Amino acid sequence: MHVPNKPENEAQRIEKLEQLDILDTESEERFDRVTRLARRLFDVPIAVVSLVDRDRQWFKSCYGIDAQETERDVSFCGHAILGKDPFVIPDASQDERFVDNPFVIGEPGVRFYAGIPLVLQDDLVLGTLCIIDTKPRQLSDEQVSDLIDLAKIVEQELTTRVTATTDALTQISNRRGFSALGERLLDYCRFGGFPVSLAYFDLDNFKQINDQFGHQIGDEALKQFTRLLESSFRESDVYARMGGDEFVVLMSGATEMVAHIAIDRFTQSVEKFNQDSTHSYQITFSVGVASSKVLNDTTLESLIDVADKRMLEVKRSKAR
Repeated sequence: MHVPNKPENEAQRIEKLEQLDILDTESEERFDRVTRLARRLFDVPIAVVSLVDRDRQWFKSCYGIDAQETERDVSFCGHAILGKDPFVIPDASQDERFVDNPFVIGEPGVRFYAGIPLVLQDDLVLGTLCIIDTKPRQLSDEQVSDLIDLAKIVEQELTTRVTATTDALTQISNRRGFSALGERLLDYCRFGGFPVSLAYFDLDNFKQINDQFGHQIGDEALKQFTRLLESSFRESDVYARMGGDEFVVLMSGATEMVAHIAIDRFTQSVEKFNQDSTHSYQITFSVGVASSKVLNDTTLESLIDVADKRMLEVKRSKAR
């Protein structure tokens, strides 16, 4: 059996999947409608909307299998997400990659598999719409096109979910997306007894950038600030645009001292950016930090409130 490789953009793929906040959620008619139609249209016993997580494939919608998830290493979908073209196995018992796969030699006795990669923004493949049969078969070109059309419906539904939690300008989490991801991170820290720190950023004199250079340059400044955040903090940190020119970064396992070290590193990146004479504007900011050992009464809103107040104190001190 061949264990599927992982895509080169695996970290970004998982980040987008987590941003969706869809894993382990209840079934939804908008996805079930597609799998029911796929099963009927192709006359197969199994149809699945599968999302490939770090170590598992999780089924958002599944007809014909009782399981809600399986290990990624034995999944057909783990192979399918390595490309963007249809992934079709006419007879798994004759394919060296799957001949001894537990789902082939055992239940449900997979022979035929066809999976269409689900591609979202930034060309990230999050999973598949797949159909499975217990007997070998082929798909005509027309049938493949029909399956692709159904997969496009699933992609549209996933994109709708992304836009509800993603800031349209910067393409990072918005307040709603941050709330979902941040609560998960707090639960992780609470379970492990780890500290957590939240940094609340506000750009200084942002109105002046808009007034002097126009809103297009102002938007570019916000996107550049986002890129500097992404390159300075850890992949495991959760960052978001809270609205306007305000941003937050939630750092797991970070004491206040560690948080300030990370902010100092970010400050150096901003200063290096400002030294580049090709930019018509300078980025400056105020930041406040709230740190805590995550207890049962620690909430995301309480951390935001404390960090926001401290940021405002810093901003007022600059105005004196």
